[in-house]
Amino acid sequence: MRPPTSLPALGAAALMLAACATPTGLAKSVLRGDIFESDSYIVAFARPGDDARRLAARFLGDATRAWMIEEYNGRRTFAWGQKVVIPKHPRNPAGVYATGYQLVPVLVYHHIGPRAQGRLGLAASTFRQQMRYLKAHGYRTVSLEHLIEFTQLRRQLPRRSVALTFDDGYKSFLGYAYPVLKELGFTATLFVYTDYVGVGRNALSWDDLRRLADEGFGLGAHSKTHSELRRRSSESPQAYARRIHTELTAPRDLFQARLGRTPRALAYPYGAHDDEVIRKVRDDGYVAALSVRREGNPSFVHPLRIRRSQIFADMTLEEFARNLTVFHAEPLVR
Repeated sequence: MRPPTSLPALGAAALMLAACATPTGLAKSVLRGDIFESDSYIVAFARPGDDARRLAARFLGDATRAWMIEEYNGRRTFAWGQKVVIPKHPRNPAGVYATGYQLVPVLVYHHIGPRAQGRLGLAASTFRQQMRYLKAHGYRTVSLEHLIEFTQLRRQLPRRSVALTFDDGYKSFLGYAYPVLKELGFTATLFVYTDYVGVGRNALSWDDLRRLADEGFGLGAHSKTHSELRRRSSESPQAYARRIHTELTAPRDLFQARLGRTPRALAYPYGAHDDEVIRKVRDDGYVAALSVRREGNPSFVHPLRIRRSQIFADMTLEEFARNLTVFHAEPLVR
């Protein structure tokens, strides 16, 4: 988004003053700690070594909000004495602009291993290459909770946001995905089906999940047995009601008993859902649910129909990148 057409009067005066000032004059201003502030913006002058993270920590009290400064000013680092406009609040939580609207891609992975295995098992080298691509191209990973708040118009997200998810609960996440995510400062959400947790050496245990949750990784339900949630043609209404109640309730009860937390989101097994499944998911208390429809998500996506793109083992890097569209161009104002 371009800068606002009318900065606060005080900030505008500061900009005019800065434009006429000599480097020496600016340095004196910084040393005096001069800033110009309105309800919405701060105009400040960078100190030696300042970057967006340091400015966000100093003026916004949260270094993770550096993206707000970066996106407004179009840069991450600042020269000594350079004026910096700092938005104090989210300016566009809906991500809707006159020329279109923001999309947030959600990627879904399954097993990561030393070598590719089937279509859903990625080689660790491929996964690392994809994560480095995200980092190099300025993508920021967001938690599922933040994505949910985006759909509720309660949180603005960085323009190049992407959410990472891992389905089923494979132990290989710890060996091959976790180190890469930690190295790059990325976060992710794991969706596990509870009948698989702790079963054999290939599955994450409840202790694994607890440690990951304590480190800030998100956890969600993926049903009890990983069976499709839509009603089968041979299934009576009563039998279906019992089955889906178990598939949706058992994970919530087990999460609460083993982890002390209740999952708010569900990933539909196989991505399969219909209106009846959505009603039952909603009635069971889930606030978000995710399919595998290959599209990004605007802020106005239905929270129980959030879309995800499956990443397959045989995808080239170019094919992977096609899943990262973050803006839908569409003139919304004539």
